[in-house]
Amino acid sequence: MNIVIAPDSFKGSLSATKVGLTIRDAFLSEIPDAKIEVVPMADGGEGTLETLLFATGGKEVKVMATGPLGERVQTSYGILGDDETILIEMANVAGLPMVPREKRNPMNTTTYGVGELLLHALDRGYKKFITGIGGSATNDGGMGMLQALGGRFWDEEGNLITDTCGAALLSVASVDLSTIDPRIFDCEILIASDVQNPLCGPNGSSYVFGRQKGATEEQIKILDLALQKYATLIEANLNRSFQKIPGSGAAGGLGFALLVLGGTIVSGSHVIAKATSLEERIRQADWVITGEGQSDFQTLYGKVPSYVAKLAKKYNAKTLLLSGGLGKGFEALYEDFISCHSIVHAPISLEEAMENAEHYLFLAARNIARLLKNCSAV
Repeated sequence: MNIVIAPDSFKGSLSATKVGLTIRDAFLSEIPDAKIEVVPMADGGEGTLETLLFATGGKEVKVMATGPLGERVQTSYGILGDDETILIEMANVAGLPMVPREKRNPMNTTTYGVGELLLHALDRGYKKFITGIGGSATNDGGMGMLQALGGRFWDEEGNLITDTCGAALLSVASVDLSTIDPRIFDCEILIASDVQNPLCGPNGSSYVFGRQKGATEEQIKILDLALQKYATLIEANLNRSFQKIPGSGAAGGLGFALLVLGGTIVSGSHVIAKATSLEERIRQADWVITGEGQSDFQTLYGKVPSYVAKLAKKYNAKTLLLSGGLGKGFEALYEDFISCHSIVHAPISLEEAMENAEHYLFLAARNIARLLKNCSAV
């Protein structure tokens, strides 16, 4: 039996690598002669750095940078195995898990640290970047990142805006991007994201993602209008349009700012799959197992498990979904998966489920392994 295990992380609980290895160990306890490959996955959000370094034999560079609340934090970026490509995981410097729940407010968060990581790598001569932009705590349109790179913004009175948080967007009246470090425009920047939202409007970054970052309904309206004004000023400055490009609204508009720098939006799942040679590994698989922290109808819209399942279907491999939980409308997932499973086997709190996720995952995977073993023996 040939099995490929290609999960996303169980965010806030288990890394994709840990999920994959736990499922592997559970299967080998029941089917010791199975041929199993573990291919950790990500979509540009939390876990992308670990996954790509694991897959390519790359190395981590630890640096100090500005965190989401403006404080100095220890963070890192990756140099992939080709020793040419830099991976920046924005969740690692401006991610939502870095902000305590009681302090979550996109008016107070910034992408400034992302710009600092870009500068750090530029100073070391690197010109190829993959920027994973999922899992952000921000809604500043990437203004903080642009400021870190040298961009300048003024208010109505002509004062230079020195604040770098989301609230600073409300004051922007004029823009000068000619002062941005020119080296960045000679770089290749891939924007790894599976989010297709435009920057503004009812499907934009503020309305769709603002609530989960702590924004009130009133703040969402204000931020959306501020983003539209800010983006229009930048577009007039460059005589180009970016804000309606699918994915420009990713990471609270960081996607927009990276497009301004000449970046190209690509599927985060595709980037990881290519780096890990996932398609080649799936080609000979009988079964593919994938999963994520919470699966529901939204999983079908470009998330890792759906991407993996569609790739498996291409080679007639059967795919199982094993996730931390199954949510609203998960029945729609039967379109891609033979069956869908939650690791939770009894009524428990979210805290308990996350604390004991590895144990519950092992038990659930072992049950599936027993079923496959006995069915194949019939």
